[in-house]
Amino acid sequence: KYLDQPRATINGTFTQNGHFALAVDKFKRHEEGAELVKVYEKILPGVWSLKGFFDLVDYKIELDGKRNVFVFILSLSAEQNTDSKAKIDLKHTRLIQSEVKMEVWKRDHGKCVKCGSTKNLHFDHELSFSKGGTSLTSKNVRLLCMEHNLAKSAKIE
Repeated sequence: KYLDQPRATINGTFTQNGHFALAVDKFKRHEEGAELVKVYEKILPGVWSLKGFFDLVDYKIELDGKRNVFVFILSLSAEQNTDSKAKIDLKHTRLIQSEVKMEVWKRDHGKCVKCGSTKNLHFDHELSFSKGGTSLTSKNVRLLCMEHNLAKSAKIE
């Protein structure tokens, strides 16, 4: 990778970076709200976890030693459910850190602790965050499949 990341192609159409930069420019001119971006993190090869929804608020172009690259600045969004227009108060401590996720993944062997499924897994707070549960330790986090996580809802088991 030796070429600068362009804002547009030679044909004049925006690259993906160009689209993001344009969204930031419109946001800064107060023409539109911040672009909502869904961010995932890689836990292990082939294992990705939703990190959350973030507002795209700024960007800069930096030299990485060989070329100019876009660096996008994100801010944790209050909107964490794109299916709902209701805003929620989401504290940073609600997010489960990568180290905790990796520890939980290894401890639970990459399977739902209820049924052993390896599909549609969620990192679940045993004591829900809304009831005072923490994300800071693996002791309060476990793997549940989507079915068991949705069935649990906010109940304490």
